[in-house]
Amino acid sequence: MRPPTWIKTGAAVAAAATAGTVATDPSSRWYQRLRKPRWQPPSAAFPLVWTPLYALIAVAGARTLDRSSGAERAAFARAYALNLTLNAGWTVLFFRARRPAAALAEIAALNVSNLVLLRGAARTDRVAGVALAPYAAWTLFATALNGAIVGLNRDR
Repeated sequence: MRPPTWIKTGAAVAAAATAGTVATDPSSRWYQRLRKPRWQPPSAAFPLVWTPLYALIAVAGARTLDRSSGAERAAFARAYALNLTLNAGWTVLFFRARRPAAALAEIAALNVSNLVLLRGAARTDRVAGVALAPYAAWTLFATALNGAIVGLNRDR
């Protein structure tokens, strides 16, 4: 990875992570009152999971961008930016707007974006594709969790 690319992807990922952190409030009265499935991890688990995932997203992005050029590089850069926007957007919809159903629709779009990103990265650099796989898997888990919360709170 070239330092300029690593700095740019790191900054982009940090911006998405910061937006998500600012929007998240698991101690809010609204969130505490939501019914949640028994299999939901404790709140403390989420930063422990997301920190390495964000690092992997930054590394995968830098590796892919550094190993591609022209239209392929531009397409990946657009997909990467869209993905990070969707990533941060889910938190805003779920926690700030308090719209779990809208967040569920948004995270479905994020899952599609993850697959596009993973496929593009893997075609360019196998290691980058492997690095994105845990992110895609965790987002699928988050989708199931979001769906369970929507289902358990239909009356609210």
